[in-house]
Amino acid sequence: MSEITLDTNQMDWTETPLYPEGAKIKVLRDEGEALSVLLRMQPGFQLDTHSHTCCEQHFVLEGKYEAHGKEYGPGAYQCIPAHTGHGPFSSREGAVVLVIWEG
Repeated sequence: MSEITLDTNQMDWTETPLYPEGAKIKVLRDEGEALSVLLRMQPGFQLDTHSHTCCEQHFVLEGKYEAHGKEYGPGAYQCIPAHTGHGPFSSREGAVVLVIWEG
């Protein structure tokens, strides 16, 4: 792993095939199976239940999203083990979430 220093305020939001149309990301780290992104969920965001082959972590920075019948707002943290179904996810008002996958 190499040291990474970024000013995310100077980075552009980009389209991504990882999420539904309208969602945007800023890639913070992309090293093999390790990926860290800021995810901007647009108002009305919807993502079906899915799983990953690695651990996925969420930390909500702004806004709110819903999953598993619960609402997660600023400061909420989730660590989802590998091969665990999670979602569906939705956001009425939109949100910005730090998402980290560790291989």
